[in-house]
Amino acid sequence: MTGSVKDQYEAYPYPARDPEDERRRLITGSPSFLPELNHYVFAGRRDFRQPFRALVAGGGTGDGLIHLAQYLQASGGGHEVVYLDLSTASRAVAEARAKVRGLTNIRFVTGSLDDLATLAPGPYDYIDCCGVLHHLPDPAAGLAALTAQLAETGGLGLMVYGAYGRGGVYPLQAALRQLTGDDAPAEKITLARKLLAELPDGNEFRRNPFVGDHTTGDAGLYDLLLHAQDRAYTVPDLAALLAGAGLAVTAWIEPCRYDPLSYLKDESLRVRAAALPPLDQAALAERLSGAMKTHVVYAVPVSRAAEAVAQPARDLVPWLNGVPAKALSETFAKRGELAISFHTERFVFPAPPRAAGIAALIDGRRTLAEIATALSLDWNEFVGLYAPLHHLLTGINKLYLRLP
Repeated sequence: MTGSVKDQYEAYPYPARDPEDERRRLITGSPSFLPELNHYVFAGRRDFRQPFRALVAGGGTGDGLIHLAQYLQASGGGHEVVYLDLSTASRAVAEARAKVRGLTNIRFVTGSLDDLATLAPGPYDYIDCCGVLHHLPDPAAGLAALTAQLAETGGLGLMVYGAYGRGGVYPLQAALRQLTGDDAPAEKITLARKLLAELPDGNEFRRNPFVGDHTTGDAGLYDLLLHAQDRAYTVPDLAALLAGAGLAVTAWIEPCRYDPLSYLKDESLRVRAAALPPLDQAALAERLSGAMKTHVVYAVPVSRAAEAVAQPARDLVPWLNGVPAKALSETFAKRGELAISFHTERFVFPAPPRAAGIAALIDGRRTLAEIATALSLDWNEFVGLYAPLHHLLTGINKLYLRLP
C-alpha cells in the first residue's frame, strides 16, 4: 500500500467499531465463517480440534479476525490466528475487541503484505484477505505473496469490490480528487458531504441503491469516495487474478447469486445459460444482477480444486446456518417454495420433491446415512432426493456439510 493509504487508515480506522459492542454481539459473515470455509476449502472434513493456523491479511478493525478467532477458540485445539495490517490505529481497535472477548489465540503483527515472508511467515492452513487486494498498487503481487505462504492443503477466503454494483463510485472519486486536491483528510470529508448534497438527479452514484458506506460515518465515506488506491473487479477479472496465482475458485458467495438460472424464467434462455461453462455462467449472472458491489470467494491451489468442496457422503452431517429445521420444513410443506433476499435481490425457489420430510431431519447431528435410514430409503434413492435440496440450500448459503 502507498503511504497515503496507510495515513488514511491511521486517521479513519475502517470499519468504525466500538470494542465494547463485543459484549453484546458477534459480527459474522463471509468469508471465514468456520463451517462455511470448512465446506468450501476442506470438503467438510477438517477437524478443528486439531492444530490450525490462519492469517488475516489486512485485518483492519477486526471483523473477520474476531469471528474466526472466536469460532476456533470455541472448538478447542492449538490454534493461531495471525493478524497483519499496516495501520496501528486499526490494530488498536482489533486488539481491544479481542481483549473484551478474552481471545488468546491471536498474534498481532503490524506491517505490509510485501514483508509477510519476514514478519509472519507461513505455512498457513487458511488465509483471509478481505478488502485489501483492490487497494494495492499491484494486486497480483499481493496475492502472490499470500499464496507463497499458503500450505499445500490450505485455501483462501477473499473479498474484492464488484464493478457493476459500484456504479457511479469511480466517477465521483475522480470528481472529488479534482475538487479536494491535497487538502487535509477532514477538509476532504467536509467537501465530499457538500458535493453529495447537491449531486444532480442524473448522477449514477445518486441513483445507485447498492452502496451506502458514505452514510455510516466519516470512515465509511472516506473509504468509499476518497480512497487513494481503489479498483473493482468483474467475475472474469477476479478469476483471471486468481488463475495467475495458481488458484481456482471453489465457491462464489452466495452461490445462487452467481447462477444465471436464479434470474431467468424463460426456458429457452435457461437452456442457453445452463450450457455455458461454469465461469461464464457466473459472469452472466453478475451481468444480469447488476447489484454485486463485492465478490466473496473461496479459492484453493488448482491441484486440489476438484476435492475441496464438500459433497454428499454417508458419513457427513448437514448443518443449517440460521434456519431452524422445523421452520424450513414447514415452509416447504405449506408454501411449496422458499423465498430469500440478499441485499436488494429477492429469489423464490420451488421446493424439491420430499424437501419438507428431509429438512425436518436435519438437526446438525444426524449423518446423511442416518437421515436416509430414518426415511426408510436406501442410499442411492436418498441421494437422488437429497441432491436438489442440497443444491438449493447450499446455493442460498444456509447449509454446510461437516464431520460428526
